[in-house]
Amino acid sequence: MKKDELGKRGEELAVAFLLKKGYRILERNWRHNAKEIDIIARDKDKLVIVEVKSRDHNYYEHPVYAVTVKKQQFLINAADAYIRANDLDMETRFDVITVVFYPKSFEIDHIDGAFYPTLR
Repeated sequence: MKKDELGKRGEELAVAFLLKKGYRILERNWRHNAKEIDIIARDKDKLVIVEVKSRDHNYYEHPVYAVTVKKQQFLINAADAYIRANDLDMETRFDVITVVFYPKSFEIDHIDGAFYPTLR
């Protein structure tokens, strides 16, 4: 599978996974300027910003390591733009979903509260 196909398939699996857990999907691939959030969802009374990382099983590192501090800051800024654009006042959580594809299967992992916004 090509990288863009891998990413798209990973996001589709992540959405299905969240729906099965009872989340409500609000947005997919939400953009603000150069910022993009893969999935914006609600988990009961929380706004959940989800970054999805997908990799082929031959890749040298687990996909969670691709969510660097720089990427986290990018997501925090994008979430702030979404919250302001929609005039929301609710607790926000940042999750990461990783999908690793094998020849005949896949492994999905949901890291609830993967990181927290920090003051800088």
